[in-house]
Amino acid sequence: MGGRPVADSVHMGDCALAGPQKRQLSNHDARRALTEGGIRACEICRPDSELNILE
Repeated sequence: MGGRPVADSVHMGDCALAGPQKRQLSNHDARRALTEGGIRACEICRPDSELNILE
């Protein structure tokens, strides 16, 4: 096995719900995670709104 753990949601950098094991993503990678990667946006900090993703 091994590898990196998969996140269950994308957060803004200052979101308290991101947890201690957060990894910063570029805007491009965050958009891909939210639109193609099947990872949901945090319902509190709303990174999808910040990235202008309207789904």
